[in-house]
Amino acid sequence: QVLLMESGGGLVQAGGSLRVSCLASGGDFSMHNVAWFRQTPGSERDFVAFISWSSNSIDYVDSVKGRFAVSRDNAKNTVWLQMNSLKPEDTAVYYCASDRHYFGTHPDEYQSWGQGTQVTVSS
Repeated sequence: QVLLMESGGGLVQAGGSLRVSCLASGGDFSMHNVAWFRQTPGSERDFVAFISWSSNSIDYVDSVKGRFAVSRDNAKNTVWLQMNSLKPEDTAVYYCASDRHYFGTHPDEYQSWGQGTQVTVSS
């Protein structure tokens, strides 16, 4: 069982940058595909980005393309989401999720989830 823990959220002004991290423990995380989702109160979790276990496949939701970058270091059991040129509409709780087999944008398909980290972008 892979356990995930996000960190690095916080308050930043519009146009600023943050890097959130997803640290894994247990299981075979190096073989897990990982996605980032975000959620605002009263809304469902929305796909943000994913990265395959080998880093060979990466994709983003259109609204963050060119501003966000996902990366991983399997030796450190860590995945990062670098967020640049942040906008107030990026404000949300950011979650990382992983799965040994699934690789896509549907949150219900991911087996492991972190507790989330709050990102707040002020205007």
